[in-house]
Amino acid sequence: MNSNSITILEGSITHMLEIELAIPEFTAPKTANDLARKLNNRQSLLLIAYDQAKPVAYKLGYQLNENTFYSWLGAVLPEFRGQGIAKQLLLAQESWVKAQGFMAIEVKSMNRFKTMLQMLIAHDYHIISCKPAQQSTEVKIRFRKQLG
Repeated sequence: MNSNSITILEGSITHMLEIELAIPEFTAPKTANDLARKLNNRQSLLLIAYDQAKPVAYKLGYQLNENTFYSWLGAVLPEFRGQGIAKQLLLAQESWVKAQGFMAIEVKSMNRFKTMLQMLIAHDYHIISCKPAQQSTEVKIRFRKQLG
């Protein structure tokens, strides 16, 4: 269960949904239909992190427009957190996005996901907007990273 045994591959919706259903913070896990509606005819990338053959984390994004890729969803199983897996997925996604010719990556997060916010800032993602919410932990924060 260390990050040296982690392999990152383009993966399947089935493996992604296995992870999604096991994330305690997700009160309304996505379904295959949700994904199909959002990804409909868009260039997309689904990366899965595997420990041996077990799917333990994922990162899913899609083409937002001609120049921008949107990193939509991601999660790491609780027992695999703190090992740098999210960072490995982020870097793998950035590499792929840059190779596809996109100029920027955008992502949204919320105040309640402190580790994610710290990782994004540490990797040169800049806050471009905030959407207020009644609870401060639910404020949505949009980040952008210029590639190149």
